[in-house]
Amino acid sequence: MNKSIRGVAIFVGVMFLALLVNATAGYWIRTDDLVNDPRNTRVRDEEFGGPRGPILAANTPIVQSVETGSTPYAYQREYLDGPLYAPVTGYYSYIYGRSGLEQQFNAELTGTADSQFTQRVVDTLAGRSPVGGQLLTTIQPKVQQAAWDALGGQEGGAIAIDYETGAILAWVSTPSFDVSQLAGLDFPATQTAWEGFTADGSTVMNDRATQEINAPGSTFKLVVAAAALANGYTPDSVIDTPSALPLPQSTHELTNLAACGNTTKTLDQALTLSCNTSFANVGMALGQDTIAAQAEAFGFGSSLGDGFSSAASVFPTGMSDAELAMASIGQFDVATTPLQMAMVAGAIANGGTVMEPYIVQEIRGSNESVVNSHDPTVLNQAMTQANAATLAEMMTHVVESGTGTGAQISGMTVGGKTGTAETSVGGGDHSWFAGYIAEKHVAVAVYLANEASTTATPIARAMMDAAS
Repeated sequence: MNKSIRGVAIFVGVMFLALLVNATAGYWIRTDDLVNDPRNTRVRDEEFGGPRGPILAANTPIVQSVETGSTPYAYQREYLDGPLYAPVTGYYSYIYGRSGLEQQFNAELTGTADSQFTQRVVDTLAGRSPVGGQLLTTIQPKVQQAAWDALGGQEGGAIAIDYETGAILAWVSTPSFDVSQLAGLDFPATQTAWEGFTADGSTVMNDRATQEINAPGSTFKLVVAAAALANGYTPDSVIDTPSALPLPQSTHELTNLAACGNTTKTLDQALTLSCNTSFANVGMALGQDTIAAQAEAFGFGSSLGDGFSSAASVFPTGMSDAELAMASIGQFDVATTPLQMAMVAGAIANGGTVMEPYIVQEIRGSNESVVNSHDPTVLNQAMTQANAATLAEMMTHVVESGTGTGAQISGMTVGGKTGTAETSVGGGDHSWFAGYIAEKHVAVAVYLANEASTTATPIARAMMDAAS
């Protein structure tokens, strides 16, 4: 009997020990995840009215917490230009939780991150109430505003990056929504605003700059041109360029939108004029595996970003020759974000080096001391320096005398590529521009869902002109 009791006691003891170990490990390992989970209502109630830290652009708050003078919520989130910065900051709502930087850096903004432990101890010893940390973004307000103004409420997205570091200088999606309407203490009004933002047919909460992928049209010819240069082509390589190209195993023909003639064009001329039949022939000659490898080298197929995540751009596989021909001009099932196309243009201008895009430059404590600072990170070498320099020069020809003359800026070296992508039958065409301005080491990409009174090119020009 005693032996049986001892066995049961040992078993129960082991189980209690396992329970204690599990609870302790769960406390240490899962604390941050549990605290920052927006579904944790106890923590939500405690922190919603707390002194959450500001989000800054050029050391000026674009989001801050202000005192309400009432209970139970002593502070309220204030978005100083909510629609302009919505895709960057995200929202912080009592009912609908968090998104964007408000979610990604919630621990830092509430001052509960491990990196802020020392500051919490100092505040406690000094008798001060804990205050959230600060986020300094990489956004340049002048570039952000220029993109917003130039888009003019049209459905589209725009990105600007410092291609030497990967810092995002502008991140705009239009039409947008007023984030402040989700942060208020009038919860019925918050619900009404949310219902309007998410109603059928409403796209104001869509992020077209980093989260939506669309056919890139002729901007994708940059990827094909990079693959061509890596596989024996030169700018002077002569390419068969008929006015109409019968697609293999198909009854359809591919034509040129530009005046490319009905003879041949060099690779340089084909890019300058954006000749579809030239690049369809180059793409079929290279093969889909070669183009896919080049696209992947630029970042296709991966979610990109430090401090945020973007939709992965797509280059299809298993294509027929006819489908490959269309994919080579950025049609068929090729789909990408403006962020990805800005990275392609930026990598070309940066000697072939692809930098990881990021949005937060510094995390600061409540006393404005720097807790963490971002170091630029190389993602990949997508091209040799020689080939990148060659393609960058070819892109300047597009702006000097080709389809991208609207991007010219006096006294500056600007390279780029325009694009028009067909949508469904009866729909409008997507308009694109991807390019760079060398003297400012800035790359941009602009997408317009419908080509109307304007195209993407002057929007890109305005952004590059505004960059410092």
